[in-house]
Amino acid sequence: MADFSSLALPHVAKLHAYTPGLQPTESGWVKLNTNECPYGPSPRVAEAIRRELGPDADGEPLRLYPNPKSTPLRQLVAKIHGHGLREENVIIGNGSDDVLNLLVRVFGGPAAATGFTLPSYSLYPVLVAINDGATSVIEFDRSMKLPVEKIAASGARAFFLTSPNAPTGVAFTNAELAAVLERFPGVLVVDEAYAPFAKENAVALLARHSNLVITRTLSKAHALAGIRVGYALADAGVIDLLDRVRDSYNVNRLSQAAAIAALGDPGYYDAIIGKIIRTRDYWLGEWGGRLGWFTYESQSNFIFTEPKNARGESGPAVAKALYEFLLSRKILVRAFPNHALTASFLRISVGSDDEMFAVNTAIEAWLKIAP
Repeated sequence: MADFSSLALPHVAKLHAYTPGLQPTESGWVKLNTNECPYGPSPRVAEAIRRELGPDADGEPLRLYPNPKSTPLRQLVAKIHGHGLREENVIIGNGSDDVLNLLVRVFGGPAAATGFTLPSYSLYPVLVAINDGATSVIEFDRSMKLPVEKIAASGARAFFLTSPNAPTGVAFTNAELAAVLERFPGVLVVDEAYAPFAKENAVALLARHSNLVITRTLSKAHALAGIRVGYALADAGVIDLLDRVRDSYNVNRLSQAAAIAALGDPGYYDAIIGKIIRTRDYWLGEWGGRLGWFTYESQSNFIFTEPKNARGESGPAVAKALYEFLLSRKILVRAFPNHALTASFLRISVGSDDEMFAVNTAIEAWLKIAP
């Protein structure tokens, strides 16, 4: 096979692609490693997709391009969020990752630093590297207190902040975010992938802070990870810039129809979100309380916990041992061994009751045999 690396741009030849969580192809796994919703989407989603396939369900409408700007979906998103938002304050993406990529295209580059915290969503540095961009990285400490002044002084044109944070699940208050927005001269991108599970969201801040961008996804709370739809809320001037670098038809017809149907059934999703929160809080109490493991107070759909073995020891080796034990039981969770703050933790997505009991049963078995 020919080696084309010499023809690639130098920064591309050095890239390391984003590594998603393991996706097993065979059955029998308890899959709690990628924060997917444990319950299916609204029945209206499948109905909308069938309608989009045409009256004979032969897919004939698929020969036509989708609405290039996802206009009906933009209008619906603006209406749902209120606070004076209009269509021109919304952009739709092929998942929120698409929107994050557009933001880096607009604001990042070799001479324009893009900022983010560590730990946070590990896609951010990949997107910046794809654009051969400079970075401004701010480290959290174990307290996970928001470093307001450091962000303000980061020198970044755009700064990405996950709230609730990934992978810890810690959420930042609107007062904290407002403090950043008032001091930071660039664009603050608050990645609210997990906001439906949190006590507060930042949408109300948009009216007072034109340098705020909020990104959302339908992959988590709305059970549409396989459909790939996300969006951003922002000042109309920011949305205009993003539209200039957006692919013309970035969201397909079926995804647009599915997203409209999902957002049109809030009662269904309110029930699911409530159930996930109750399940999350129960296991926070079990692992953080009964077992005494240090566990961040999650406002997301996952739990970030520092396991202890039978001798009461914690650390990277202990986390690795439990990860591998769960893997041997066909239970997938997520480990983050490459950062000092996260290496001794495991992230466990909130699953169904049966899945969570399976995890706990395995943990109890591990505690009996772990050295």
